[in-house]
Amino acid sequence: MRTCWNRRIGITLLLGFSSGLPLALSGSTLQAWMATLHVNISTIGLFTLVGLPYSLKFLWAPFMDRYVPPFLGRRRGWILLTQLLLALILAGMAVTDPLNHLWRMAILAFALAFASASQDIVYNAYFTDILRPAERGLGAAVQAGGYRLAMIVAGAVVLILSDRIGWRNSYFLMALLMLAATLPTFAGPEAEQEVLAPRTLVDAVVTPLQELITRRGAVWLLLLVVLYKFGDWFSGQLTNAFLIEGLHFTATDVGVVNKGFGIAATIVGIFLGGIFMARLSLYRALFYFGILQAASILAFLALSKAGHSYLGMVLAVGVQNLAWGMGTAAFIAYLMALCDHRYTAFQFALLSTLDSISRVFLGPPAGYLVQYSGWSALFIVSTLLALPGLALLVLLRRRIDEVEYRNAPQTA
Repeated sequence: MRTCWNRRIGITLLLGFSSGLPLALSGSTLQAWMATLHVNISTIGLFTLVGLPYSLKFLWAPFMDRYVPPFLGRRRGWILLTQLLLALILAGMAVTDPLNHLWRMAILAFALAFASASQDIVYNAYFTDILRPAERGLGAAVQAGGYRLAMIVAGAVVLILSDRIGWRNSYFLMALLMLAATLPTFAGPEAEQEVLAPRTLVDAVVTPLQELITRRGAVWLLLLVVLYKFGDWFSGQLTNAFLIEGLHFTATDVGVVNKGFGIAATIVGIFLGGIFMARLSLYRALFYFGILQAASILAFLALSKAGHSYLGMVLAVGVQNLAWGMGTAAFIAYLMALCDHRYTAFQFALLSTLDSISRVFLGPPAGYLVQYSGWSALFIVSTLLALPGLALLVLLRRRIDEVEYRNAPQTA
C-alpha cells in the first residue's frame, strides 16, 4: 500500500483540488452572492444555464487531444493555460457588480464554466495517462477527494468569508488560490509511455470513436457506464426534497447533515474505496462496492418508514454517502481503464457524459413516482434499478479483467 503513495498520486490530489475549485464559483456561490443583493429569483434561476459547458465538454475535447501547447506537453500545457484563464476570469468577476452589470457577470460566469470544464477534460486525461493500473483506485479516490474539498472551499468557506471581507475580496482570494494551483502543474510528471497526438482533428474525433465502439463487447461495456450508478441517480436527486418535504426536517438540518456530514462521509468513502482497491481487482471492487451502493439505498427506505428521526437521518446519510464514495472510486477507475491513452481527453469526456445521461433524465420519473406512490416506493424502485448494472457486471467479468491492464505502462 505504501508504494502507491508517490509523486503521481500527490499531483493527482493537488490538481483534483484545482479542478473542483471553479464549479461552485460559477454556480451556487455566485447565486448566493446575487441573492444577498436581492437579484430577482427568476434571474438567479436563469444563471443555472451557465453550467451548460460541463454537460457538453466532449464536443471540444478532441481539440485538446489533437493540439499540443508549446510548453509542458500535451496535458500539463493545457492544464496551465486553463488555470491561468480561470484566475483571470475570477479576478474579472471580483470587480463586477452582479446587480448593476448582470450581463457582464453572466458572460464571465459562462466563461468560467467553459474554462473549468476544459480543465476537467485535460486533467481527467492527465491522471488517466500517468497512473499505473494498480494506482487507479487510489488515484480516483484522491482525485475525487481533492475535487470535493475544493467545492467546500469554494462553497462554504467563501460564504463565510463574504460576511467578513466581502464578496469582491473573497473572489480575488479564489483567483490567487487558482494561481497557486499552477505550482503542482509545473511539478507534475509526464506519462511513462509517450503517446503521440492524433495527426488531424478528424483523427481526434473519428478514430477514438471507432476505437471505442469496435472493441469486443463494446456495447455492453458502455452500457455498464450508464447502468452502474442507475439506482443511486434515480433517488439521489430527490434526497433534499425527501428530507424537507417528506420528513419535515428544517433546511438547516439538511444543510448540516446532508451537505456537511454527507460530503465528509463521501470523501471518507472515496478514500476507503481507493485503499481497498490497492488489494482488489477492478472487477471485484466494482462488484463489492456496487452491492454496497444498492444496499445503502435501503437505509433511506428504513428512514421513510421510521419518520422524523434526526439520528435516523444521520445514519442514512452517512451510510449512503460512504457507499456512494466507495462506488465512485471504483467507477472512475473503470472509466480510466476504458480509455485509450492516444485519445484520453475525448474518450473520458464522452464516457462521463454517458454516465450523466441517467442523472439528467431520471429526475422527472422519480418525481412522478413519489407523487403517485410515495417516498417508500421511490427507494424500493431505486434499489431494484441498481440490480441490472450488477448483473451486467457479472456477465462482463472477463472483459473487465482484460480492460484493466490493456493500457498498462511497460515498466519494471
